[in-house]
Amino acid sequence: MNVPVWVNGELIQPEQATVSVFDHGLLVGDGVFETVKSVNGAPFALTRHLDRLRVSAGRLGLPEPDVEAITEGVRACLAEAPAWRLGRIRITYTSGPGPLGSDRGDSGGTTVVVVAEQPSFPATADVVVAPWPRNERGALAGVKSTSYGENAMALFHARSRGGGEAILGNLAGNLCEGTGSNVFIVRQGRLVTPTLASGCLAGVTRALTLEWCGGVEEEIPLSALYEAEEAFLTSTTRDVQPIRMVDQTLLPAAPGPITAKAMRIFAERSAADIDP
Repeated sequence: MNVPVWVNGELIQPEQATVSVFDHGLLVGDGVFETVKSVNGAPFALTRHLDRLRVSAGRLGLPEPDVEAITEGVRACLAEAPAWRLGRIRITYTSGPGPLGSDRGDSGGTTVVVVAEQPSFPATADVVVAPWPRNERGALAGVKSTSYGENAMALFHARSRGGGEAILGNLAGNLCEGTGSNVFIVRQGRLVTPTLASGCLAGVTRALTLEWCGGVEEEIPLSALYEAEEAFLTSTTRDVQPIRMVDQTLLPAAPGPITAKAMRIFAERSAADIDP
């Protein structure tokens, strides 16, 4: 079934939907995006995701996105979609058509909403540490930008080595994030995750995990990931996923008791509130 897509306020069949070849989201990656989970046809934590879209757009100097219109677009697309247990909503907002260079145009932005079914992730994750560090001092640090080339390279690196996710350190040699996830580890019985100053994205699932399950934010040496008692990934589409192996190092348990508790609490709390 072809699910209609929403482009600049209009619901369109996929084969009829177009974006200008001069759009700066395509030409130079000048845009931001959000991935939102849907559960039985309802978007999860949509308010938090749209708040982060605003923040990312502001960090790039883009006009504030029309989140009321985007909300309508999300609901319109989901209304046309099958009754998936889990769905994936992609919201993309770019600076719109522009010249063949870095300067932006003045014809207005482009906003697109697309939905699709979301396959379940494996029960555990094997991760590979990428050889390229994240620049925690860069202009895009912490921005959910469409400039995802580094992430694509890192994930390809991990996949070619049997991993399901790549983990990135930063220039300081500390643990940062995955290509599409945040990382939590258990050290000396304590649940910790890198601070936002590490350059990691302020993940919605990361924030909910800290609120609901506890844990602290600290600077964590990248080497600590190999020595963790437990570790897990968080993301919109995977919720809480235990890490089984880091490169060729098996962790003691996947899930360990603290991870298992976080998985249970997150599942219970998210089921009780669709827009926490």
